[in-house]
Amino acid sequence: MNEEQFKQNYKKAVDHMKTNEQMKKRVKQSLNTQHQGPRRQRKPLYIAASVVIAASIGLAAPSVWQQFNGPAAPTPQVAAVTPGASFDPVVIPKMELPNSQGKGAMADMMQLVVYGGNVYTQSPTLLEGVNALNLRGEKLGTTTGGINELSGQEKYTELASNIGEADIYAVNGYDKDFRIMSYTEIDGQVYAQLFDKNNGITIGTGADLIGKLHLEGNIASAQWETFNSWNNGLQQLKPLAADEALDSFISSLNAAKPIATSPELEENLYGKEDRKIIYLTLEDKTQVPLVLFGDGLVRYGNVPAFLEVEKGAFQSFWNSLGE
Repeated sequence: MNEEQFKQNYKKAVDHMKTNEQMKKRVKQSLNTQHQGPRRQRKPLYIAASVVIAASIGLAAPSVWQQFNGPAAPTPQVAAVTPGASFDPVVIPKMELPNSQGKGAMADMMQLVVYGGNVYTQSPTLLEGVNALNLRGEKLGTTTGGINELSGQEKYTELASNIGEADIYAVNGYDKDFRIMSYTEIDGQVYAQLFDKNNGITIGTGADLIGKLHLEGNIASAQWETFNSWNNGLQQLKPLAADEALDSFISSLNAAKPIATSPELEENLYGKEDRKIIYLTLEDKTQVPLVLFGDGLVRYGNVPAFLEVEKGAFQSFWNSLGE
Protein backbone atom coordinates (compact mmCIF):
# COMPACT_ATOMS: atom_id res chain seq x y z
CA MET A 1 0.00 0.00 0.00
CA ASN A 2 1.51 3.32 -1.03
CA GLU A 3 1.47 6.64 0.83
CA GLU A 4 -1.48 7.99 -1.13
CA GLN A 5 -3.57 4.94 -0.24
CA PHE A 6 -2.67 5.41 3.42
CA LYS A 7 -3.83 9.03 3.22
CA GLN A 8 -7.12 7.94 1.68
CA ASN A 9 -7.67 5.45 4.48
CA TYR A 10 -6.89 8.13 7.07
CA LYS A 11 -9.45 10.44 5.46
CA LYS A 12 -12.05 7.69 5.41
CA ALA A 13 -11.46 7.05 9.11
CA VAL A 14 -11.86 10.74 9.89
CA ASP A 15 -15.08 10.94 7.86
CA HIS A 16 -16.60 8.17 9.96
CA MET A 17 -15.36 9.43 13.31
CA LYS A 18 -17.94 10.89 15.70
CA THR A 19 -16.49 13.36 18.20
CA ASN A 20 -18.36 14.47 21.32
CA GLU A 21 -19.33 18.14 20.93
CA GLN A 22 -18.46 18.96 24.53
CA MET A 23 -15.03 17.47 24.02
CA LYS A 24 -14.57 19.69 20.96
CA LYS A 25 -15.41 22.71 23.08
CA ARG A 26 -13.00 21.58 25.80
CA VAL A 27 -10.20 21.10 23.31
CA LYS A 28 -10.86 24.47 21.71
CA GLN A 29 -10.84 26.13 25.14
CA SER A 30 -7.60 24.37 25.97
CA LEU A 31 -6.05 25.49 22.70
CA ASN A 32 -7.05 29.09 23.39
CA THR A 33 -5.07 29.03 26.64
CA GLN A 34 -1.88 27.88 24.93
CA HIS A 35 0.85 29.98 23.34
CA GLN A 36 -0.36 31.93 20.35
CA GLY A 37 1.81 30.41 17.61
CA PRO A 38 1.49 30.01 13.87
CA ARG A 39 -1.86 28.76 12.69
CA ARG A 40 -0.47 25.38 11.72
CA GLN A 41 0.69 24.81 15.30
CA ARG A 42 -2.81 25.39 16.60
CA LYS A 43 -4.59 22.84 14.45
CA PRO A 44 -7.66 21.59 16.41
CA LEU A 45 -6.59 18.56 18.41
CA TYR A 46 -9.85 16.69 17.93
CA ILE A 47 -9.02 16.37 14.23
CA ALA A 48 -5.59 14.94 15.04
CA ALA A 49 -7.23 12.63 17.55
CA SER A 50 -9.66 11.36 14.94
CA VAL A 51 -6.83 10.51 12.58
CA VAL A 52 -4.76 8.73 15.19
CA ILE A 53 -7.66 6.58 16.38
CA ALA A 54 -7.63 4.92 12.98
CA ALA A 55 -3.92 4.34 13.35
CA SER A 56 -3.92 3.43 17.01
CA ILE A 57 -5.78 0.15 16.69
CA GLY A 58 -3.40 -0.97 13.96
CA LEU A 59 -5.82 -1.09 11.04
CA ALA A 60 -4.68 1.40 8.44
CA ALA A 61 -1.50 3.15 9.32
CA PRO A 62 2.27 2.81 9.07
CA SER A 63 4.07 2.51 12.38
CA VAL A 64 4.23 5.71 14.42
CA TRP A 65 7.67 4.64 15.60
CA GLN A 66 8.93 4.87 12.04
CA GLN A 67 7.87 8.50 12.07
CA PHE A 68 9.83 9.12 15.26
CA ASN A 69 12.82 6.83 14.93
CA GLY A 70 13.22 6.29 11.19
CA PRO A 71 12.90 3.09 9.13
CA ALA A 72 12.66 -0.24 10.89
CA ALA A 73 14.73 -3.32 10.22
CA PRO A 74 14.24 -5.36 7.02
CA THR A 75 11.28 -7.69 6.87
CA PRO A 76 11.98 -10.81 8.96
CA GLN A 77 11.29 -14.27 7.68
CA VAL A 78 8.06 -15.66 9.15
CA ALA A 79 8.38 -19.24 10.34
CA ALA A 80 5.98 -21.68 11.96
CA VAL A 81 5.50 -21.17 15.70
CA THR A 82 6.11 -24.13 17.98
CA PRO A 83 4.25 -24.03 21.33
CA GLY A 84 6.65 -23.43 24.20
CA ALA A 85 9.47 -22.34 21.91
CA SER A 86 11.83 -19.48 22.67
CA PHE A 87 12.31 -16.73 20.12
CA ASP A 88 14.73 -14.00 19.27
CA PRO A 89 13.36 -11.00 21.17
CA VAL A 90 12.14 -7.86 19.46
CA VAL A 91 13.75 -4.81 21.04
CA ILE A 92 11.74 -1.61 20.74
CA PRO A 93 14.08 1.28 21.53
CA LYS A 94 13.10 4.17 23.71
CA MET A 95 11.25 6.71 21.60
CA GLU A 96 13.67 9.38 20.49
CA LEU A 97 12.66 12.96 21.04
CA PRO A 98 12.97 15.41 18.15
CA ASN A 99 16.16 17.36 17.65
CA SER A 100 16.48 21.05 18.38
CA GLN A 101 14.94 21.95 15.01
CA GLY A 102 11.84 19.87 15.73
CA LYS A 103 12.74 17.26 13.11
CA GLY A 104 12.01 13.64 13.87
CA ALA A 105 8.52 13.91 15.39
CA MET A 106 4.98 14.29 14.12
CA ALA A 107 3.20 15.40 17.27
CA ASP A 108 0.15 16.52 15.30
CA MET A 109 -0.48 12.89 14.28
CA MET A 110 -0.78 11.42 17.77
CA GLN A 111 -1.73 12.33 21.31
CA LEU A 112 1.18 12.08 23.71
CA VAL A 113 2.30 12.88 27.24
CA VAL A 114 5.85 13.00 28.59
CA TYR A 115 6.10 11.37 32.02
CA GLY A 116 9.13 10.10 33.89
CA GLY A 117 11.33 11.07 30.96
CA ASN A 118 9.39 8.75 28.64
CA VAL A 119 6.84 9.35 25.89
CA TYR A 120 3.41 7.82 26.46
CA THR A 121 1.13 7.75 23.43
CA GLN A 122 -2.63 7.45 23.03
CA SER A 123 -3.64 3.94 23.99
CA PRO A 124 -5.78 1.85 21.63
CA THR A 125 -7.52 0.60 24.77
CA LEU A 126 -10.72 2.55 25.30
CA LEU A 127 -12.14 3.78 28.60
CA GLU A 128 -15.47 5.58 28.86
CA GLY A 129 -15.61 8.52 31.23
CA VAL A 130 -18.34 6.97 33.38
CA ASN A 131 -16.00 4.08 34.22
CA ALA A 132 -12.85 6.12 34.71
CA LEU A 133 -13.16 7.03 38.38
CA ASN A 134 -12.74 3.43 39.54
CA LEU A 135 -9.47 3.21 37.64
CA ARG A 136 -8.11 6.59 38.71
CA GLY A 137 -5.08 6.12 40.93
CA GLU A 138 -2.67 8.59 42.49
CA LYS A 139 -2.29 11.96 40.84
CA LEU A 140 1.01 12.27 38.99
CA GLY A 141 0.76 15.89 37.90
CA THR A 142 -0.86 18.19 35.35
CA THR A 143 0.14 18.45 31.71
CA THR A 144 1.35 21.75 30.36
CA GLY A 145 0.50 21.32 26.68
CA GLY A 146 2.55 23.19 24.14
CA ILE A 147 3.92 20.33 22.02
CA ASN A 148 3.21 20.43 18.31
CA GLU A 149 4.77 19.07 15.14
CA LEU A 150 7.38 21.85 15.11
CA SER A 151 8.45 21.51 18.75
CA GLY A 152 12.14 21.00 19.41
CA GLN A 153 13.69 18.82 22.09
CA GLU A 154 13.56 21.58 24.68
CA LYS A 155 9.75 21.43 24.63
CA TYR A 156 9.63 17.76 25.67
CA THR A 157 9.89 18.47 29.39
CA GLU A 158 8.22 16.54 32.19
CA LEU A 159 4.42 16.43 31.70
CA ALA A 160 4.60 18.28 28.40
CA SER A 161 1.89 17.11 25.99
CA ASN A 162 -0.18 17.96 22.96
CA ILE A 163 -3.52 17.42 24.77
CA GLY A 164 -3.64 20.80 26.47
CA GLU A 165 -3.91 21.04 30.26
CA ALA A 166 -5.16 17.88 31.97
CA ASP A 167 -4.56 16.09 35.26
CA ILE A 168 -2.57 12.87 34.89
CA TYR A 169 -3.06 9.84 37.14
CA ALA A 170 -1.76 6.35 37.65
CA VAL A 171 -4.19 3.63 36.57
CA ASN A 172 -5.34 1.20 39.24
CA GLY A 173 -4.28 -2.34 38.40
CA TYR A 174 -1.63 -1.32 35.86
CA ASP A 175 2.05 -0.51 36.16
CA LYS A 176 2.58 3.21 35.64
CA ASP A 177 5.73 2.34 33.72
CA PHE A 178 3.28 1.02 31.12
CA ARG A 179 0.07 3.02 31.47
CA ILE A 180 -1.14 6.37 32.79
CA MET A 181 -4.36 8.30 32.23
CA SER A 182 -5.69 11.81 31.85
CA TYR A 183 -8.85 12.64 33.79
CA THR A 184 -10.89 15.85 33.48
CA GLU A 185 -14.35 16.79 34.73
CA ILE A 186 -16.34 19.51 32.99
CA ASP A 187 -19.87 20.35 34.10
CA GLY A 188 -20.16 16.98 35.79
CA GLN A 189 -19.03 15.03 32.73
CA VAL A 190 -15.82 13.01 32.83
CA TYR A 191 -13.33 12.85 29.99
CA ALA A 192 -10.62 10.24 30.35
CA GLN A 193 -7.88 8.95 28.06
CA LEU A 194 -5.40 6.13 28.55
CA PHE A 195 -1.76 6.48 27.47
CA ASP A 196 0.64 3.55 27.02
CA LYS A 197 4.42 3.40 26.92
CA ASN A 198 5.19 0.79 24.29
CA ASN A 199 8.76 1.87 23.64
CA GLY A 200 11.95 1.13 25.51
CA ILE A 201 10.81 -2.49 25.94
CA THR A 202 11.86 -5.98 24.86
CA ILE A 203 9.30 -8.51 23.66
CA GLY A 204 10.45 -12.10 24.02
CA THR A 205 6.98 -13.62 23.67
CA GLY A 206 3.50 -12.20 23.33
CA ALA A 207 3.18 -12.18 27.12
CA ASP A 208 5.71 -9.33 27.36
CA LEU A 209 3.18 -7.11 25.58
CA ILE A 210 -0.26 -8.71 25.94
CA GLY A 211 0.38 -9.65 29.55
CA LYS A 212 0.43 -5.97 30.49
CA LEU A 213 -3.22 -5.73 29.42
CA HIS A 214 -4.37 -8.39 31.92
CA LEU A 215 -6.53 -10.27 29.43
CA GLU A 216 -6.29 -13.80 30.80
CA GLY A 217 -9.20 -14.66 33.07
CA ASN A 218 -10.39 -11.06 32.94
CA ILE A 219 -12.61 -10.84 29.84
CA ALA A 220 -16.21 -9.91 30.70
CA SER A 221 -17.57 -9.76 27.13
CA ALA A 222 -16.33 -9.64 23.55
CA GLN A 223 -17.33 -8.62 20.03
CA TRP A 224 -15.74 -8.76 16.61
CA GLU A 225 -16.00 -6.86 13.33
CA THR A 226 -15.08 -7.54 9.74
CA PHE A 227 -12.63 -5.26 7.99
CA ASN A 228 -15.35 -4.28 5.52
CA SER A 229 -17.57 -3.10 8.38
CA TRP A 230 -14.76 -1.11 9.97
CA ASN A 231 -13.48 0.31 6.69
CA ASN A 232 -16.93 1.59 5.74
CA GLY A 233 -17.89 2.83 9.19
CA LEU A 234 -20.78 0.37 9.45
CA GLN A 235 -20.11 -0.64 13.07
CA GLN A 236 -21.59 -4.07 12.42
CA LEU A 237 -20.28 -5.60 15.62
CA LYS A 238 -21.00 -9.27 16.16
CA PRO A 239 -21.07 -11.08 19.50
CA LEU A 240 -18.08 -13.18 20.43
CA ALA A 241 -18.49 -15.67 23.23
CA ALA A 242 -16.12 -15.11 26.15
CA ASP A 243 -15.63 -18.85 26.52
CA GLU A 244 -12.91 -21.48 26.52
CA ALA A 245 -12.21 -20.97 22.82
CA LEU A 246 -11.41 -17.29 23.40
CA ASP A 247 -9.41 -18.12 26.53
CA SER A 248 -7.40 -20.65 24.52
CA PHE A 249 -6.66 -18.07 21.85
CA ILE A 250 -5.49 -15.55 24.44
CA SER A 251 -3.17 -18.21 25.91
CA SER A 252 -1.77 -18.85 22.42
CA LEU A 253 -1.35 -15.11 21.96
CA ASN A 254 0.72 -14.88 25.13
CA ALA A 255 2.97 -17.64 23.79
CA ALA A 256 3.20 -16.04 20.34
CA LYS A 257 6.39 -15.19 18.47
CA PRO A 258 7.17 -11.46 18.20
CA ILE A 259 8.03 -10.12 14.76
CA ALA A 260 9.46 -6.64 14.31
CA THR A 261 7.52 -4.48 11.92
CA SER A 262 9.01 -3.00 8.76
CA PRO A 263 7.70 -0.96 5.82
CA GLU A 264 7.75 -4.06 3.62
CA LEU A 265 5.83 -6.21 6.09
CA GLU A 266 3.24 -3.49 6.71
CA GLU A 267 2.80 -2.87 3.00
CA ASN A 268 2.15 -6.58 2.51
CA LEU A 269 -0.32 -6.86 5.39
CA TYR A 270 -2.17 -3.59 4.93
CA GLY A 271 -2.35 -4.06 1.19
CA LYS A 272 -4.86 -6.85 1.77
CA GLU A 273 -8.27 -6.82 3.38
CA ASP A 274 -8.20 -10.17 5.20
CA ARG A 275 -8.39 -8.56 8.62
CA LYS A 276 -10.75 -9.05 11.54
CA ILE A 277 -10.94 -6.97 14.69
CA ILE A 278 -11.88 -8.31 18.10
CA TYR A 279 -12.94 -6.02 20.95
CA LEU A 280 -12.38 -7.43 24.43
CA THR A 281 -14.20 -5.71 27.31
CA LEU A 282 -12.46 -6.48 30.59
CA GLU A 283 -13.84 -6.65 34.10
CA ASP A 284 -12.45 -3.16 34.77
CA LYS A 285 -14.56 -1.80 31.83
CA THR A 286 -11.60 -1.09 29.56
CA GLN A 287 -12.00 -2.32 25.97
CA VAL A 288 -8.99 -3.79 24.20
CA PRO A 289 -9.01 -4.02 20.38
CA LEU A 290 -6.80 -6.56 18.62
CA VAL A 291 -6.37 -6.75 14.86
CA LEU A 292 -6.06 -10.22 13.32
CA PHE A 293 -4.42 -10.60 9.92
CA GLY A 294 -5.18 -13.57 7.72
CA ASP A 295 -1.45 -14.32 7.51
CA GLY A 296 -1.59 -15.46 11.14
CA LEU A 297 -0.39 -12.27 12.80
CA VAL A 298 -2.00 -10.16 15.53
CA ARG A 299 -1.31 -6.53 16.39
CA TYR A 300 -2.11 -4.38 19.40
CA GLY A 301 -2.44 -0.76 18.32
CA ASN A 302 0.54 0.66 16.49
CA VAL A 303 3.16 -1.08 18.59
CA PRO A 304 6.01 -1.77 16.13
CA ALA A 305 5.75 -5.54 16.49
CA PHE A 306 3.33 -8.22 15.35
CA LEU A 307 2.62 -11.46 17.21
CA GLU A 308 2.61 -14.68 15.25
CA VAL A 309 0.25 -17.18 16.89
CA GLU A 310 0.74 -20.93 16.47
CA LYS A 311 -0.82 -21.74 13.09
CA GLY A 312 -3.42 -24.28 14.24
CA ALA A 313 -4.62 -22.13 17.14
CA PHE A 314 -4.83 -19.03 14.97
CA GLN A 315 -6.68 -20.70 12.11
CA SER A 316 -9.18 -22.37 14.43
CA PHE A 317 -10.05 -19.06 16.07
CA TRP A 318 -10.05 -17.16 12.77
CA ASN A 319 -12.49 -19.64 11.25
CA SER A 320 -14.76 -19.50 14.31
CA LEU A 321 -15.36 -15.80 13.67
CA GLY A 322 -16.99 -16.45 10.32
CA GLU A 323 -17.02 -14.04 7.39
